[in-house]
Amino acid sequence: MRHFFPKLKRSSCFIAFFASALQAFGMYNIHALSGVTEGGIFGLILLLHHWLGLSPAISSFVLNAGCYALGWKTLGREFIGYSLVAACGYSVGYGICEQFPPLWPQIANMPLLASIAGALFIGVGAGLCVRSGGATSGDDALAMSLNHLTKIPIQWLYLISDLLVLGLSLSYIPVKRIAYSLLTVILSGQIIGWIQKLNLPKTGRLS
Repeated sequence: MRHFFPKLKRSSCFIAFFASALQAFGMYNIHALSGVTEGGIFGLILLLHHWLGLSPAISSFVLNAGCYALGWKTLGREFIGYSLVAACGYSVGYGICEQFPPLWPQIANMPLLASIAGALFIGVGAGLCVRSGGATSGDDALAMSLNHLTKIPIQWLYLISDLLVLGLSLSYIPVKRIAYSLLTVILSGQIIGWIQKLNLPKTGRLS
């Protein structure tokens, strides 16, 4: 890894890895149980599958690859290095979680609590990972790239993309379920923006 990405910082790699593992913990123990849908790339993949019958195997690869390519062009080679570390952290974290039953399965019947708790895990995990310079998903890569190009605060970029996808998702998903999803994406986006503003030592390229 150091041979291909000589400018990577150990501290940033450490943060990206464990922050992504934290996201995986939240996804496994909360989001996977609550049934709350997603905005951004994942929500768009579901939308394309529902209305066009496009396989997620194809659409996810194309959309995420495009976002990462944009990130590489705008943020540099180190962005890809940190993103690889983050992807490994997410996979390892989720793989470990799968070895155990969900910690609190009853949360599946508490969509409001699940939305808030899920937003905390995703927001903190993604915020720390993005701050380190990496992205675990195409959503993060796109938001980081647009933030770098436009200087629009990253939390608003997350919110805009999520609102667009959730608005389109109303064409086939009940309003009540969308409402819980909206709460999650608003809270997680704001948490990510808040973490970017914390007076912490800068690690990755995004500040």
